[in-house]
Amino acid sequence: MTCDKTSDNIEFDQRICHVPSTQDSQKAKLRSLLDARSMMHAHELREAGISAQAIARAVENGEIERISCGVYQRSGAEVEENQILAEAIMRVPKGVIALVSALAFHELTDQMPPRVWIAIGTSDWAPVQSYPPLRMVRFTKPYLRQGIEHHAIAGVDVPVYSIPKTLADLFRNPRLVDRSVAVEGLRAALQQRKATPSAIAQAAKAGGAWKIMRPYLEALTSNG
Repeated sequence: MTCDKTSDNIEFDQRICHVPSTQDSQKAKLRSLLDARSMMHAHELREAGISAQAIARAVENGEIERISCGVYQRSGAEVEENQILAEAIMRVPKGVIALVSALAFHELTDQMPPRVWIAIGTSDWAPVQSYPPLRMVRFTKPYLRQGIEHHAIAGVDVPVYSIPKTLADLFRNPRLVDRSVAVEGLRAALQQRKATPSAIAQAAKAGGAWKIMRPYLEALTSNG
């Protein structure tokens, strides 16, 4: 872009010429990215061409906010339902929302877990605790990859265990979760018809929980 030098009253070197700077273009691009997705990780922003300096400047200017380690969102952005699950998965990309958090996501318990329950592999990296607070559990490979659903939350692809899988995990892990929570979830799933007895039984057999769950499932379905 060029400036007109023809002026009797204003010297050219005093003119203000608006030339879009790299800083301006990065600012606009950052705003566009966080308009499209509620939250993004720092490495995603850098891969999109946003420099670390531009991110830091936007935080300093109050345009975006750091909501957890390396995770950013637009300042004043509306918090979506279950957004904390998306924030947790961004902290633990290999994790799956599990146990009580999965049960709450499927609306099968009135409990509001103070920490997000996430399953990871036996050798997977676990982050240093920060926000959001996490409850990490380790599953062996046969159980880790079973029954995963994917849900879009705040623009993030969030893996969550299915209802039958979650129930199997709850019954299989009485040392982690009280048995009453598992029974409550099983009863709610049947009453709300969110899972069939056959699907629940199949998941329990695959998840090593059938022997424990069977008497409860039979008792709850004995009257049709």
